[in-house]
Amino acid sequence: MSPLAKFRLGLGLLVLCLLQVPASAGVPRAAGNYQIVSTGQDRCYDVAGPVLPCPAPGLPLSGQNAQHPGNAASYRVEANNLVVDEVTGLMWAKTPSAPMTFKELASYARASRLGGYDDWRVPTIKELYSLIDYRGGYTGDPATSRPYIDTKYFDFAYGDGKGLGDAAHGRRPIDVQEWSATPYVGKTMGRDDTVFGVNFADGRIKGYPVMDPANRMQTPNRLAVRLVRGNPYGQNAFKARPDVVEDHATGLMWQRKNDGTAKSWSAALSYCTHLSLAGYSDWRLPHAKELHSLVDYNRIPAIDPLFQLSDQTAYLWSSTTHLEGPPPAQEQGRAFSQTGELAVYAAIGKAQGFMEVPPGSGQRRWLDVHGAGAMRSDPKTASPGSFPEGFGPQGDDIRGHNYVLCVRDLR
Repeated sequence: MSPLAKFRLGLGLLVLCLLQVPASAGVPRAAGNYQIVSTGQDRCYDVAGPVLPCPAPGLPLSGQNAQHPGNAASYRVEANNLVVDEVTGLMWAKTPSAPMTFKELASYARASRLGGYDDWRVPTIKELYSLIDYRGGYTGDPATSRPYIDTKYFDFAYGDGKGLGDAAHGRRPIDVQEWSATPYVGKTMGRDDTVFGVNFADGRIKGYPVMDPANRMQTPNRLAVRLVRGNPYGQNAFKARPDVVEDHATGLMWQRKNDGTAKSWSAALSYCTHLSLAGYSDWRLPHAKELHSLVDYNRIPAIDPLFQLSDQTAYLWSSTTHLEGPPPAQEQGRAFSQTGELAVYAAIGKAQGFMEVPPGSGQRRWLDVHGAGAMRSDPKTASPGSFPEGFGPQGDDIRGHNYVLCVRDLR
């Protein structure tokens, strides 16, 4: 067996260990009940970013996340640094671990006796993203930033700002990613074995390489992990009908086919607000966590084939504003501000970036940099083609206009 084949076999076995849940998990939740936690977003925003009074139904920019919040987050702190999510039924470690390699995760979880329990595990990406709080925002300066996790209940610290690499050599403030147990079924950067994680400093899901890119992939990557216990969470129960897909786990009904037209964010809100389909007229643009419930990390494109997308490389809009962006600066003649001019999308197709390959060569090309299933954001007002080389250090693909699947409450 080749070294690569051995590595893939080992990775697969490790993931199986991480996802095993003992019958004695001890945090009861109804079987098949996938309760989606609110994003926490409680304000409406203009396309240029400023806060605005939430528009009345039917008016431009109505149907935003704050107008359809869903299940409000509810946490309870117990002794021994444990936090119970009263919506999902999951119990969490209040404090994340020190950075460690992906290979070390399984033994770390098995050895944990936090709170006297012996059934801790590494969370799936669906479980970890359930903690995201989109009241957060990163400005480039921790002193003026707010984490994308509720720090009333969960511990969080920005990187020490002393450099790149693992904790021994310092981390940029934004380098505080946390591992999940969910591997990417593809490769990032055309070659890298990758595992999805959440960054509670910048409010995104991305795929992170198993080997450390800061050390030219010579040593394992090290990220923190926040252990969880409880019944498995994030499993859909789809039932397809001609024009819709019902999810009896989340209680949501979805538009089965997109209309084939990529739209601006404001047009996406309007489209769902005015949609009449399958005899219903109460459709809306899903918020980020509702949208994330559709992501299927077992395939590329990252969505169940019951859904019929016109473009297999689609990114799908959410109604959630992303209060984060690079510090105000010009790049390619365009400037981002530190307001709410971005909106969250799910990369159903591969999450592309325009990268220099190999480094220092001057040759750039589009690569899958973050994996199908990444949750990123686009400027609400960007026009298609206005960022021909992407944006940021990994050249994130900014399409400006994305596709839409509308949602409504099933019950």
